Amino acid sequence: MKKVVTLGEIMLRLIPPRNERFIQAKSFDVVYGGGEANVAVSLANYGLDSYYITKLPKHEIGQAAVNELRRYGVHTDYIVRGGNRVGIYFSETGASMRPSKVIYDRAYSAIAEADVSDFDFDEIFKDATWFHFSGITPALSDKAAVLTEEALKAAKKHGVTVSVDLNYRKNLWTPEKAQKVMTNLMQYVDVCIGNEEDAELTLGFKPGNTDVTTGELELEGYKNIFKQMIEKFNFKYVVSSLRESYSASDNGWSACVYDGNEFYHSKKYDIRIVDRVGGGDSFASGFIYGLISGKDFKDALEFGVAASALKHTIHGDFNMVSIDEVENLLQGDASGRVQR
Repeated sequence: MKKVVTLGEIMLRLIPPRNERFIQAKSFDVVYGGGEANVAVSLANYGLDSYYITKLPKHEIGQAAVNELRRYGVHTDYIVRGGNRVGIYFSETGASMRPSKVIYDRAYSAIAEADVSDFDFDEIFKDATWFHFSGITPALSDKAAVLTEEALKAAKKHGVTVSVDLNYRKNLWTPEKAQKVMTNLMQYVDVCIGNEEDAELTLGFKPGNTDVTTGELELEGYKNIFKQMIEKFNFKYVVSSLRESYSASDNGWSACVYDGNEFYHSKKYDIRIVDRVGGGDSFASGFIYGLISGKDFKDALEFGVAASALKHTIHGDFNMVSIDEVENLLQGDASGRVQR
């Protein structure tokens, strides 16, 4: 099996049950997740040798996060134990015209305070095929930004293909700081993934007149900035998910990719949302799996879009769908009929 590695922060997610609001809740459902952890779980689920790198406290909550990764087949050999905190976030699920809300409590988490010396990156990237990270990880702290770059240097030293999901988080840093850090890290990246907002805030590229709140996509704008991004950073592929937000409950979902020669827009799915958290991560992991498994970039894109459309129907951060279920949707069966 192909060895894939992801680096990031796994968090404890607390969700009011039954679509309740925070101020109504008397209990919270517990879910573990986080950008790169979500990708690691999906890739393990697709049969790859998936390794997740992070630092977690030695206490029981840290162990619960490790156990959750192991439950879904992710290798935890390289997880370092230490520090004081597991990052927490509270997630209120919206409906119809009421948007979802997220409140973070992640300052001073173990991975944000980790040192480069905590990890043996030469060992971690030995025999690896792919490394994935997101813009969230270097945003956690200055130490985390240094850690991310050292991981990237080691990955390239070992000839590993690198992908990034730009994932801008305004509560972690400013666009100015993001662009300074992320522009430097792009020298190590082969596949750049991100939506229109992430591309603008982390790298300074804005795709035309697209406005997700009106559901209007200007694809020519994406093509133009994809060309600029490849010219500047020499990416092999630039990829963006495309979300048309009709309401908190109903979205249009598709994606586009550019390989330096050809621009391609995927099939669009109209989705009724159960839980949108992890939707972008499920898309990234589907695209990565498609490329690793030998699909051309168009088929890899279609696999990623179908996989992430299905993720929107599943509670929690992780995408619990099989390759067969994704392929079935790709073949046109979106009926939702009971399988007996």
